[in-house]
Amino acid sequence: MLALLIPLLVSAATLSDAHQRGLDLYKQQKYAEAIPALQQAIQTEDPKSAEYKESALLIGQSYFLLSQAPKAIPWLERLPAVNEANYMLGYAYLQTSQPDASEAAFARLFGLKPDSAAAHLVAGQMMLKKEYEDQAETEIKKAIALDPKLPEAHFLLGEIAIYRGRIDDAVQDLGKELDLNPNFSMAWYRLGDAYTRQQKWDSAIPHLQRAVWLNPDFSGPYILLGKCYLKTGNLSNAEGILRRALLLDPRNHEATYLLGQALMAEGKKDEAQAVLEKLRSPQPQP
Repeated sequence: MLALLIPLLVSAATLSDAHQRGLDLYKQQKYAEAIPALQQAIQTEDPKSAEYKESALLIGQSYFLLSQAPKAIPWLERLPAVNEANYMLGYAYLQTSQPDASEAAFARLFGLKPDSAAAHLVAGQMMLKKEYEDQAETEIKKAIALDPKLPEAHFLLGEIAIYRGRIDDAVQDLGKELDLNPNFSMAWYRLGDAYTRQQKWDSAIPHLQRAVWLNPDFSGPYILLGKCYLKTGNLSNAEGILRRALLLDPRNHEATYLLGQALMAEGKKDEAQAVLEKLRSPQPQP
């Protein structure tokens, strides 16, 4: 939670009464009440002091947490070298339809040159995390225009395409990523995922296998691979790979269901029923 993001910048012994009152209210998550106290305190604080910086940051963050981005921005802009301020500014600018300023804030956050390919890529990824897909896609395409071989850019476009149901586009973008970065297990996984969404089980299998071989500790490709084996009638492989998935993620509902289906198809009805019984609980136990 953002309320816990900001480390205290000054010790309690150095605080004015107004600052301390605002700080206490902020800690209690009473942001609307903290703001006037901190605004009172900041009027007498030296702009170069730690107290001033903390007041400005907490005022900006309080407005941000109250979903009042326009009021948060002027306070956060006073702290261009503070990571937490730039993190919030990146999203506050998006909320106020300022994508270029958002990109610049994220660039500062990661120590990148604004308008560079890397800065556009990072901005796109940060935007995607908060589901600003349109703005993210624009930023990532700017990154590719500046550097067509930038790692992970095509992968993120593929992620957006999958999210929007444009599976053919996703396959193309993920293929481009893998041409540049064949060691990227997540790209193999998502390419396999794209094919499963098209019910192209045989096409998905080799990509999911590669994902597993590159990263044997992630359950996602095991689950989809098990589903593909089940759909193509390779029941023994389906059972084996789904058991491995559940070793990695014992409470995964999909893996549990698929394993039950595989066991049922193999004629192991008692074991299948025992596995499927776990689905009666919100969190099936291993």
